[in-house]
Amino acid sequence: MKLTQFKVMTFDVVGTLIDFETGVLNAVRALGGAKAASASDDAIFEPYKRGRDKFYGRSSFAMKDVYLSLATELDLTRDDATAEAFQLAVLRWPAFSDSVEALARLRKNFRLVAMTNADRTAFSAYSATLGNPFHDSVTCDEAGCAKPNPQFFAFNKGRQSASGYKQSEILHVAQSQHHDIGVAKELGYTTCWIERRQGQQGFGGTPEPKVLTKPDFHFSSLKQLADAVDAELAAGIHTASAA
Repeated sequence: MKLTQFKVMTFDVVGTLIDFETGVLNAVRALGGAKAASASDDAIFEPYKRGRDKFYGRSSFAMKDVYLSLATELDLTRDDATAEAFQLAVLRWPAFSDSVEALARLRKNFRLVAMTNADRTAFSAYSATLGNPFHDSVTCDEAGCAKPNPQFFAFNKGRQSASGYKQSEILHVAQSQHHDIGVAKELGYTTCWIERRQGQQGFGGTPEPKVLTKPDFHFSSLKQLADAVDAELAAGIHTASAA
């Protein structure tokens, strides 16, 4: 199996392309007071995940409630102004250092499609941060559900089919085993796991999967994926030249 046999790459966005863990940690520590500044990563991530489970609505407005839930658990600074500041910071989460350049390279050879649990408002901010690399995109408010719900994948499958692409031509690229890799594999997609936390303990700000799914391709960064594609293309050109 080669990466270059695919025509479409679908991407999880938050966690794969956008470094939400750094965004969450920086915002909580900047806004939450002295206790927050000294809190460990896991001490912040665990109540963050519980808060997101309780307030699973659209990310462009639900995250202020997530912060208030987290801050109540940890006894951090919690008031409406602080929660609103956290909400605004969500729209400014940074891209991983390799995302923009790697996506620009991949765009030259693939149709790039975002499949994100962010809503359209939040995704618009992330897409701008990434240099607006996508040919198409599906957000949770449009699909009417969020990953790992298989209906999210069904919604996108129909959308790509209408543009002339088959499921067999799609490579799904994601960081989250819980939200993406496991369900995509079950649905028959070829998967590429970008293991952003390789070498780190635990699953950080992402829910732990019930089982770890073996992907078809496995890299620790998006740059490695783009490099692998370029290597295949170069080898193909070399083979054609030699022939």
